[in-house]
Amino acid sequence: MLRAALIAVGFFFSFMLLYSFGRGAIDYIAEPPVATVESVFHKHPKEIAYSFDGPAGHYDRAQLQRGFLVYKEVCAACHGLKLVAYRDLENIGYSPAMVKAIAKQGPPQATFNTVTGDAGTRPSTPADHFAPVYYAGAGTPPDLSLIAKSRHGGASYIDSLLTGYQAQPAELLKQFPDAKTPEGLHYNPYFANLNLAMPPPLTTDGQVTYSDGTKATKAQMAKDVSAFLMWAAEPKLETRHATGFAVLFFLLIATGLAYFSYRNIWANKAH
Repeated sequence: MLRAALIAVGFFFSFMLLYSFGRGAIDYIAEPPVATVESVFHKHPKEIAYSFDGPAGHYDRAQLQRGFLVYKEVCAACHGLKLVAYRDLENIGYSPAMVKAIAKQGPPQATFNTVTGDAGTRPSTPADHFAPVYYAGAGTPPDLSLIAKSRHGGASYIDSLLTGYQAQPAELLKQFPDAKTPEGLHYNPYFANLNLAMPPPLTTDGQVTYSDGTKATKAQMAKDVSAFLMWAAEPKLETRHATGFAVLFFLLIATGLAYFSYRNIWANKAH
């Protein structure tokens, strides 16, 4: 009796699955989805090679320092890095003295006196995290601590977005006359809905000055800051890669020992 009931339940679920699939296919053919401006003109991130790609990838410290400079001089006024502490910058090649100077130049940290109830500020120290950025009366702009891990395409998405600002294509307005970019927004095919409030942050070559002599083109600055934000989101990437190789090596040795032990034990059994 139980077996028959289980078979009946199985047939019911199989029938419903086939019915749902068939009904969905019929509906799709009868009423195909209407093309939207986003589905037609949205672009996937460009394929950009970075030193940290692949299982043996590693960070280029010089590139990370250039990227931090771009973040500090171009992005920091609007976007915070609340999960990154100033002392973490030692991991990309800055000395403790340099980190102390960078922290001192950063936005002051908010303080609160629990005795008097007075609020105040103090200079940032290496132990502090980058202070969040607030817009008075307009909310909080996106924090960039995890942006490279929370967007499909990671660093390539950031690079594509920063270099993707352009005028709306005439073909777009021809196909979708009502999709003109609203006043105050900016067209970018790499953004999900094609229009975003952030104006182009990288506007001209030489917007920052690299101390290592690298030419600060818009493309170079975009790639450098994208790499820096990838490090901010995944600072332990190199350690994870090294640990992975160590584990694989251990497993290979353990597999070999297990195989030879098996051969030795069963060889004796055969005699």
